[in-house]
Amino acid sequence: MIKNIKFLGKPSKEKFSLFVPMGILLLSIGLIDVIFNTLFETNITSFLPRWLNYFTPLIFGFLGLYYLRIEFSGNKMLDKINININSNWFNSILTLLIIFVLIQNVPPLLNWLIFDANFAGTTKEDCTDSGACWIFIKIWFPRLMYGLYPSTELWRVNTSFIMLITLVVALFYIPVKLKKYLIIFLIFVFPLIMFNLIHGGNFGLEWVETAAWGGLSLTFIISIFALILCFPIGMFLALGRRSTAPVTRYSSIGFIEFWRGVPLITVLFMASVMFPMFLPDGVYMDKLFRVIIAITLFEAAYMAEVIRGGLQALPRGQYDAAKSLGMGYWRLHLLVILPQALKLVIPGIANTFLALVKDTPLILVVGLLELVGMIDMAKTNPDWLGFATEGYVFAGVLFWIICYNMSRYSQRLEIKYKTDR
Repeated sequence: MIKNIKFLGKPSKEKFSLFVPMGILLLSIGLIDVIFNTLFETNITSFLPRWLNYFTPLIFGFLGLYYLRIEFSGNKMLDKINININSNWFNSILTLLIIFVLIQNVPPLLNWLIFDANFAGTTKEDCTDSGACWIFIKIWFPRLMYGLYPSTELWRVNTSFIMLITLVVALFYIPVKLKKYLIIFLIFVFPLIMFNLIHGGNFGLEWVETAAWGGLSLTFIISIFALILCFPIGMFLALGRRSTAPVTRYSSIGFIEFWRGVPLITVLFMASVMFPMFLPDGVYMDKLFRVIIAITLFEAAYMAEVIRGGLQALPRGQYDAAKSLGMGYWRLHLLVILPQALKLVIPGIANTFLALVKDTPLILVVGLLELVGMIDMAKTNPDWLGFATEGYVFAGVLFWIICYNMSRYSQRLEIKYKTDR
């Protein structure tokens, strides 16, 4: 395909001053054509036949990138561009198509999100422009964060999460010898403090039923408890599946395969509707507890397989070396095997945690209104009909921020605990 292009000869370093300006000119014509078509609805190549006019941006852009494709040009920026996005004719076409798609879609998206959006006001009637109505999010923001939790008691939720953030930040600054005590406190003690503070009924605090919990705070509460519980359960299941004891091995296999084979939405429905039917008379378990247990067991099955992959990646010599030191089964795994195995599967563990956080909106089917559930409730309000898109965009951005930061932290852990093998 490229061999047929002989207008100026083959691009070379010797003719740098000829090919680079020509390439920039042709590429600029292609980009300007798309920009004028998109932003000003003006076709600068309308004098050409219609069938050719449609492809002129791609043709000009392709020729421009071809003339810019000079091997070892001596210009660092040009060489970097050629290596990454213009190494051959296929990559150049792919690059142009991506650029054209961005030019055509980003400006309208920015107009809707920002430039034509409505930010000031208190009612639906204040949304007069063609852009997004962020007034909807502003008015419903407290409910999207806290659900139906009593407004006078919101300080309890805020205090709980401020304490949590403070303790997590403290982990990065306190001496190493004190970290293990703070981690134990965070895992075993703080969840009880957090639950009692939010739920109330003790120490003079007003009791707030879990049905009133909601919004982003409920998303965090379910995620925190499920993350804390699913990891140790998954670890023991992974060890059980590799056990030589038939009862332990096949029990673990059955548990893992059962929970992996059932959709989470079915698990939540069973926990909410069917499970109470099997409880003895007079025995009651709160729906939120049942949901947390269901999500924990579901994610523990996936966590078990991730950890098992790390265990299988270790050479047999690690086990033999630990046994030669007289270590028993638990000391061998807790001090030698698991620390190495968990380092190998940090990406898989992070992926499971991310999936857990993104699975929480499914609790809507059992009547618990976390962030997405509150958006569904808000969009059906007669005073705010027609603003579901803004709500879902807001939820999507929040979930992306949460998951992105979790992903970045897992990458830092990978680098921190990386060992040459």
